Amino acid sequence: MSYHFGRGWSKLTPYLLLLPGLFFYFLISLGPSIATGFFSFTDATGIKGAPIRWIGLDNYREFLFMGRASLDNLDALKRTLIFSFVVTTVQFTLGLIVALIVNQKLKFTNIFRTIYFMPVILGVVIQGLMWSLFLYPLGGPVAKFLALFGMRSEFLGGQPTEAFAWVIFVQIWANLGITMMIFIAGLQTIPSELYEAARIDGANTWQVFKNVTWPLLTPSVNTNLLLNAIGSLQAWQLFLVLVGYRNGTQVLGYLIYATGFGQTSGSVTTSFRQGYAAAASIVLFLLVLVIGLTLQTFLQRREKRILG
Repeated sequence: MSYHFGRGWSKLTPYLLLLPGLFFYFLISLGPSIATGFFSFTDATGIKGAPIRWIGLDNYREFLFMGRASLDNLDALKRTLIFSFVVTTVQFTLGLIVALIVNQKLKFTNIFRTIYFMPVILGVVIQGLMWSLFLYPLGGPVAKFLALFGMRSEFLGGQPTEAFAWVIFVQIWANLGITMMIFIAGLQTIPSELYEAARIDGANTWQVFKNVTWPLLTPSVNTNLLLNAIGSLQAWQLFLVLVGYRNGTQVLGYLIYATGFGQTSGSVTTSFRQGYAAAASIVLFLLVLVIGLTLQTFLQRREKRILG
C-alpha cells in the first residue's frame, strides 16, 4: 500500500514535517557530537578568548601513551569496565528476581512495584545527596550503626575501594526499577496457557522457569543487558555527587567531565582542557560502540537460536 500526499509541492509534506525533529536532533545531539570529534584534535580550553590550535593526534597520544597521566587514564578505563560488569550483572539478576516476585498475584504487589521504581524518578543529584547524608561518617545512620560494632565507615574519608563499592551499590539501587519494569512487561506477554500446560505435564517451578519463562523473556533480557551495559559504561554523575574527584575512584566518564570543566578536591586539581577531554570522550564512545555492537550481535544470535 502506498501513501500519497498529493501532487507537486504537496509531495514534500512528509519531509517538511520531519524538518523540526531533524533540526533539534542536529542541534542537541548530532551537532555537539561532530563538534566533539573536531575539538579532540585541538588544544581548546573552553576559556573565552583563548586561542584554539590544531594539534592533530597529540591528545590521543597523551591520553593513551604518555607518562603517568596515561596510566591514570588506563586505570580509569579499567575501573569503568569493572563498574559496568558488576552493575550490569547484579542489576540484571536482582531485577529479574524482583520482577518474578512482584509479578505474582499477591497482596500489595502494586505498592511494592511503586516502592522499587521510586528511586528512578528522583534524579541523580537527589539520589547522590540523599546517600551522601545517609553515609556521612560523622553521625550518619550508617556510621551510627557501624559504631555499635566498634567499626567506622570510610566512605567519605580516604578509602577509595569502599567508596567505589558504595557508588556501585547506589547505581544499582537507583536503576533497579527500570530493569524490573522491563522484565515485568515481558512476563505479562507470556500466555498463562503455557504455564498451565507445563504444570499439567508435571514440570516443577524450576523447569517452568527454564523451559517457558526464560526463553520467552529473551527480548526483555536483550533490552536489559544492552541498557544496563551501555548506561553503566557512561555513568559518572553519581561519582561527582558522592565522592568527587578522588584518586582511585574515577571512572572514564567522570575523568572526561573533570578534565574538560575543571575540578578541585583537596590537593588534586584538574585544568580546563576541553580538547583533551573531547579526545577522551571519543575513546569512551568507541569503547561503548565496540561493547554495544558485540553484545547486540551475540544477543541477536541467541534470540534467533531460541525463538527461531
